[in-house]
Amino acid sequence: MSSAPAPDPQSPQPAPGADKPRPKPRLVFDDPLDQQSSDDTDRGWGERPPAGGSAADLARFLDEKPPHHI
Repeated sequence: MSSAPAPDPQSPQPAPGADKPRPKPRLVFDDPLDQQSSDDTDRGWGERPPAGGSAADLARFLDEKPPHHI
């Protein structure tokens, strides 16, 4: 028999790599106006991708019809 105490399974164990400091987030100094935003695209304005067929045209017409045309 060993005289060493048995390890307690309930004792908190440090997570592997917990002693390493987290890297700081990288700062980006790019010009944000050089990147395309979602508002610069048709999808950003709620447009549907082009679909062919008369059923798609009718659905678009009904979706975009002003309320006073009902």
